[in-house]
Amino acid sequence: MDNALMIGLSRQLTLRRAMDVTANNIANANTPGFKVESLLLQNQPARRAESQDGPRDLQFVENWGVARDFGQGRLEYTGRPLDLAFEGEGFFAVETEGGDLRYTRDGRFRLDQEGRLAATDGSLVLDEGGAPILLEPGGGHITVQGGAILQDGNEVARLGAYTFENLGALEKTGDGRYRAPEGVDADLAEEININQGYVESSNVQQVLELTRMMETMRAYQSVSRFIQQGEELDRKAIERLGRV
Repeated sequence: MDNALMIGLSRQLTLRRAMDVTANNIANANTPGFKVESLLLQNQPARRAESQDGPRDLQFVENWGVARDFGQGRLEYTGRPLDLAFEGEGFFAVETEGGDLRYTRDGRFRLDQEGRLAATDGSLVLDEGGAPILLEPGGGHITVQGGAILQDGNEVARLGAYTFENLGALEKTGDGRYRAPEGVDADLAEEININQGYVESSNVQQVLELTRMMETMRAYQSVSRFIQQGEELDRKAIERLGRV
């Protein structure tokens, strides 16, 4: 396989991955708390194909990883007292049915049958001590002030609001949630701003993502033409050599 074909194929692989990332962003444009992602690339040196001339060193493009923008999403008013949204830094902590600890910006909460504060899928929302938050279903109006949960004017719990020194270390687990790998500590936020009756929308800019998708498609087509032209040159060279 010649150098041009090898470089073209490596570029097509990264463009296909970039298209997948962009398509996922667009698909989650209306997912509360979703954070937009982008593909990270790196140069990868490699040995060139054997030939008498041409470059001695080749640089391929490889998929290095995915970057995530944790910038603030727009706050959308719902009026529901258990819908909560951070303004600024912070993550809610939830415990899944399997007992796993996860962090999320999706604050669409409700009370389960036992009066515990829960996410839409039933995962339990945790307080600052890591315990489930128990409320009285018929115990009066619920308000949230600076992380404190009050029912009928009495504080009954404090929401766990966590920050991370290195957000890039968080691992995405799906459903707008993240896992803190071993060695990555979650710190209780010293100052938090929680808006009651609001939900944080995704920070995806759909027009920008659609533009990026079209640019990726054009780049893929350009590389395809480049490969086809290289194959045509090889074919003509072989035909000429055959006539010699």
